[in-house]
Amino acid sequence: MFATATAEILSQGDAGYDDARRIWNGTIDRRPALIVRARDVEDVKWAVRHAREHELEIAIRGGGHSVAGHSVTEGGVMIDLSPMKRVDVDPVARRAHVEPGVLLGELDRATQEHGLAVPAGTVSHTGVAGLTLGGGIGWLMRKHGLTIDNLLSVELVTASGELVRASADEEPELFWGIRGAGANFGVVTAFEFRLHPVGPLVTGGPLLFPLEEAARVLRGVREAEAELHDDLGLACVLMTVPPAPTFPSELHGRRVLAVVPAWAGDPDEAEQAVAPLRALGDPVLDGYGPIPYVALQSMIDESAPHGIHQRNFADHVELSDGAIDALVGRFEHVTHPMAHVVLTLLGGAVARVAPDATAFPHRDGSWVAWVIGMWRPDEDGTSHVEWIGSMRDALRPHASEGVYVNALGADDGRVQRAYGGNWSRLVELKRRWDPDNAFRLNANIDPRSP
Repeated sequence: MFATATAEILSQGDAGYDDARRIWNGTIDRRPALIVRARDVEDVKWAVRHAREHELEIAIRGGGHSVAGHSVTEGGVMIDLSPMKRVDVDPVARRAHVEPGVLLGELDRATQEHGLAVPAGTVSHTGVAGLTLGGGIGWLMRKHGLTIDNLLSVELVTASGELVRASADEEPELFWGIRGAGANFGVVTAFEFRLHPVGPLVTGGPLLFPLEEAARVLRGVREAEAELHDDLGLACVLMTVPPAPTFPSELHGRRVLAVVPAWAGDPDEAEQAVAPLRALGDPVLDGYGPIPYVALQSMIDESAPHGIHQRNFADHVELSDGAIDALVGRFEHVTHPMAHVVLTLLGGAVARVAPDATAFPHRDGSWVAWVIGMWRPDEDGTSHVEWIGSMRDALRPHASEGVYVNALGADDGRVQRAYGGNWSRLVELKRRWDPDNAFRLNANIDPRSP
């Protein structure tokens, strides 16, 4: 082991190397030549320059949640940003300055001390950096927009090892691309976010319906969409009830549809906001009620444990009869109790931003269907991978052109679709800032593309 002025640098055989190279998705098993555990911007500059000088592949790790395993490289340099944990909150200006190793839960705890929040994801051990750079889907987006819609500036180390600031006023074209395709242009070392008054209590939680009623209920959700307030976040989850104390024992192991609204507006209007969903019928469990915002943000953490083996994909869909029948029909054959399907409603504030205003183009009123297969490390994953494939085949005829960057697999082949009509502009931006494609472990925009 050796070090720069502040960074710890690990190679194979060093104590802590194996722990440092492991990421959230347990199916990824790669060994970097070097792991640079950066503590400041100078460490990041050194790591980028070292990798470029020695022609080594660069991987950037924030929270390590990359589904495709982009957080770690085989034989290259892994720039581990997890030691960079500073969060500074200005409650008067409603701004947060955040380093790239911060996790969502850490950000939420810091901002909630002042009754404020950044619209972000739904699993608290997700990294702020990766989530943001791909868009940022979460409970608050229909009220306050995607995470990138609340990003005010960044600082990043470019492929040449220089520090650049990007905002609406400084390098505005780069700032445009950072918001949705950001991993392509450099290593972001600082984020500045707009904050909103949220919590400390919000209203949310699951309404559980038996799987036998799932198709009917989803059709009802589709019909109720027009009535839903723009401030109401909504996800619908096909799942197997886990043996957790938060669920009655008689529901453990039962396959259900969870309709999960989240309301961060006036508490007195919470019941009125959820009324169109209550009209869908009597759930077997009604968990909708007051909940601390930090608890809402960590509510599904246990469904995404570190080290679990997984394979997943995400498509933008409309809730057509065909899409509903495909999702419910294939979920009836789910092969593992941890596998689940998350349908998240866009629209609201997300749709009020033009498709070309940021690099994230897919902002219509559709849903994102995220199909997640999981199995334990000691289990054979063959049948689970086959189930994921069958779900993909069944859903694709009903999917739209939209693809969510943060859900792209390593071999997905749909990167251009993820960026839609913004592709050509992004290629030109990539040619300017990273012509050699040094930052390619991501939903990559190849500068050689036509």
